Amino acid sequence: MTDGGTDTGCLACDLSAGRAPLPGGTVLRTGGWVVEHCVGPFGAGTLVVKPVRHVLHVAGLTAGESGALGPLLQRVSAAVTEVMAPEQVYVCLWSHAGGVPGHIHFVVQPVGAADMTRFDAFGPALQVAMGRAGCFPDAAEVERVCDRLREALGPTGPADPTR
Repeated sequence: MTDGGTDTGCLACDLSAGRAPLPGGTVLRTGGWVVEHCVGPFGAGTLVVKPVRHVLHVAGLTAGESGALGPLLQRVSAAVTEVMAPEQVYVCLWSHAGGVPGHIHFVVQPVGAADMTRFDAFGPALQVAMGRAGCFPDAAEVERVCDRLREALGPTGPADPTR
C-alpha cells in the first residue's frame, strides 16, 4: 500500500515517515533523498542514504534523483570521514528484504582496523560478520554521532579539501 510515495510496511519508508523508531533521527533531507543512521549492526556512524519515495531498483530513479546521488554520496562520505576518522568508508547498495527487492538504500559505513581485527574480516565479509554478531550501537552514542554528522553536513557539507 502506498502512502504519499511511501510504502506502508516497508521499514525504510516507515523509518523516514516516523512510523518506526529512528535512533539519531533524520541526519539530512535534500530533494528526493534522506540520510539516516543505520538501524542495523554496522556500528556507530554508519549512515543510510535512500530515496524518499519507495524505489526498488536504481534503474527506477528519476533523472533528478540519479543526478543528485553521486554528489550526495560523496558529501555524506566526506562527513563520515570527518566525524569518525576511519581508515576507509564503505559505500554499498542494499536492496533486498526477505529475498525480494526492497527499498534501495546505500550504506555509508566507517571502517577501521579495530573493526577488521574484532571480526577477522574486511569488505563484504566484514558486513556479514557484523550482521551475524548482531552488536547494535548504543542509542545515546548514535544520538551524539548524528549530532556531529548533522553539524559536519551543515547547509553546504564538509569543507572541500580541493578549495
